[in-house]
Amino acid sequence: MSDLRIQQPDDDVTLRDWQYVHNTIIPTHLLSIDAVRERAQRHHLEVAYVGDVLVGCSTVRPPSDDTMTATLIARVLAPHRRQGFGEDLYARGLNHARELGAKVIETVVLSSNEDGLRFACKHGFTEIERYLLPGETIPWIDLRLS
Repeated sequence: MSDLRIQQPDDDVTLRDWQYVHNTIIPTHLLSIDAVRERAQRHHLEVAYVGDVLVGCSTVRPPSDDTMTATLIARVLAPHRRQGFGEDLYARGLNHARELGAKVIETVVLSSNEDGLRFACKHGFTEIERYLLPGETIPWIDLRLS
């Protein structure tokens, strides 16, 4: 059992930690701290630490009213992968999405993130769409939990 501690970011330090993980794993779509603060108002964000070492973060976008689809994204920094931290972030996020009433669970992964794609597929997600955001050159992949 690890000493993993997962919490909602509740101050500038933990919001910047969430931002750091996001921007490290998604370098094509960097978020400012103001964008992270705004996101924290709309989504359920969490950061994960082992002791005082930052290892990952997660996002749960609440289900939409019409389709009851929630989006769950778990991110783990490369040096901390394959140690079960993603499993813990994913399980917490999935539980939270279901508590919010989600009937459908989706995730989104930058296509260059091979570890993220492998993790999603291992957990039963299948690709539903591939697209480019304006001004970007690396496709995003939307996946849905089967």
